Amino acid sequence: MANITQQKKRIRTAEAERVENLRYRSTIKTLTKRLATTVESGDAASIDTEHRNLAKLIDRAVTRGALHKNTAARKKSQAARLAASVSNS
Repeated sequence: MANITQQKKRIRTAEAERVENLRYRSTIKTLTKRLATTVESGDAASIDTEHRNLAKLIDRAVTRGALHKNTAARKKSQAARLAASVSNS
């Protein structure tokens, strides 16, 4: 345990940031699963909406530093491929 006041503050800040980053990553997983479910249903309008929401959250997570930019690019590419698969079928 830290004895220095500034380090105690830094530990609290780091914990808050860790929880926030976890929330972003968890929500991205949830929205990806929701997109997959929507693709199975086949409704083009809702697929577009879900895909847009997922891409927006991924971009926000990168801006906040919760995701690496290459990880975000990979997740967005996978989501785009998933969303496009319904129009190709």
